Amino acid sequence: MAQSPVSSSRSHAVSGTADPGGPGGPVRGGFTSTRFVLVEPSHPGNVGAAARALKTMGFSRLVLVAPRVAHVQSDPEAIAMASGADDVLASAHVVPTLADALNGVQWSVALTARAREYGPPQLPPRAAASAAREHAASGDIALVFGNERTGLSNEDVERCSALAHIPANPAYSSLNLAQAIQVLSYELRIAYLGDAATSGAAGAAGVPDSDASPRAASDEIERMYVHLENALIALEFLDPANPKKLMSRLRRLFARSGLEREEVNIVRGIAKHILLRAKAPGGE
Repeated sequence: MAQSPVSSSRSHAVSGTADPGGPGGPVRGGFTSTRFVLVEPSHPGNVGAAARALKTMGFSRLVLVAPRVAHVQSDPEAIAMASGADDVLASAHVVPTLADALNGVQWSVALTARAREYGPPQLPPRAAASAAREHAASGDIALVFGNERTGLSNEDVERCSALAHIPANPAYSSLNLAQAIQVLSYELRIAYLGDAATSGAAGAAGVPDSDASPRAASDEIERMYVHLENALIALEFLDPANPKKLMSRLRRLFARSGLEREEVNIVRGIAKHILLRAKAPGGE
């Protein structure tokens, strides 16, 4: 039975290392707690090639957000391009939104082909993989890839914890979807197998130490943003008719901090009391 993209792999994620076990052997650790999320993929062949890229690096959790072709897992072109990774393709889960794909995820990184004025911190692939290795030790993580033509929207990027950018040849930086997945999955494999050389970069990326409280999941953080936005509107600090970039800037600020669950609860507690005071008689 295929594993749900929103189910936790915590029981398998007891460490950042994995034992490939040779052909047909078990894979554990970050390999089972990592989701690869494709947002609105257009071409069945790219979905199949993505499944092949994942299997060659020992991964299997593929999540498709609103693919343009219905039942893409059984599309002949996708199956042909999977080239033996039919099991990864067949077990891919389809969800309607990125929020559904990230449900229960504690840390996520969005692949972007261009610099963003707003959004979470940007890391090179190797540093992103090192950070992923640490976060995968305590819960599910996700790598998020955009549509082949338009990439990820700003809204999608802001849902993620970090950005990754492949520093390709600036004169010809065209990577197709499967190639980008291959690069990131390779870096993750090296990190999960215990590449100690990248540990310094992980610390610089804001990886929590082992004594930190549990990280907040993506859906918990999104609810916090809604609560906070409503409170700022009640304070008349945020004008919903002219919001400018206030919430985008706040998202970037919180993304840099790496929110823990207790911290999310503190922010929501503040927002709750602001809303209560604003509604109370004489609250002005």
